[in-house]
Amino acid sequence: MAAEPTLAAPGGGAGLDEAAALWWREDVSPASLRRDERRWTLWTAWIASVFVAPGLLLLYIEPLTAPVAAICFAHAWLIPWLQARRGADQLEPIGGARGPDAGRSSERAAIGLLGDLVGHRERELLHRSGLVLERSALGVWLIGQRGALLVRPGGRRVDCWCVRVGDASELPAADRAAHLLLGLREDELGFAKVGNLSFSGAPWRLRRRLGARAGKALGVARRLAADAG
Repeated sequence: MAAEPTLAAPGGGAGLDEAAALWWREDVSPASLRRDERRWTLWTAWIASVFVAPGLLLLYIEPLTAPVAAICFAHAWLIPWLQARRGADQLEPIGGARGPDAGRSSERAAIGLLGDLVGHRERELLHRSGLVLERSALGVWLIGQRGALLVRPGGRRVDCWCVRVGDASELPAADRAAHLLLGLREDELGFAKVGNLSFSGAPWRLRRRLGARAGKALGVARRLAADAG
C-alpha cells in the first residue's frame, strides 16, 4: 500500500474533502465497484490456474515429479489465502481480542457515545463484536477502528477497505470507528474512493481468517444483505 488512506473529522458538506482531494483516482460508482470485483475474481482465478495447470501437467508427464507439483499447488492455495488474510486484517474490532468493553474508562465512554449513533440492534452487535453495522445503498457495512468491510446485496461477496482516521493516535478506538461511520454516512461513494480495496471475494474465504466475534458479525451482515438482495 503506497499511502495510508485517512479521513479527517467529517464536516457538514455534501461530500468528503478527502475524496475531492484525490483527483487522480476514479470516482467510485456501483458500476465501477462491480467492475473492480470482477477483476478481483479474474485475478484470483488466473493465479490459481497459473500454478495448478503446471502441477497437473507435471503429474501427467511424470508422476515422480509429485513433490514439484505439490509446490505448485501450495502456491495456488497460498496466494489467495494471503489475499483474504490481508482483507481480514483491515477489520479490527474495537478493543481487539479483549472485547469492546475492556480497557480505559475513556474507551468505555467512547463506546457509549458511538452506541448513541446507531439503532438498538446495531448497538447490541457493537457490544458483542466491537464492530459497527451500517446498512447503505451499496450493501451492509461492518466498521472497525481502522477499516471497513462491505457485504454486497445478496450476501455472496465481501469487499474489504483499508481506511483510517487522520491524526488519531490519541483517540480511543471507538472514536476512530465513529469518525469512519460519520464519513460513510456523509458520502458513501467518497468513503470508498478514499479507502483502498484490499480484498474482494467470497465470504467463506474471509470468515476463516476473522476472529470469532468478527465472524459472527459477518454472519449477521450477510443475512441482512441476503434479505436486501
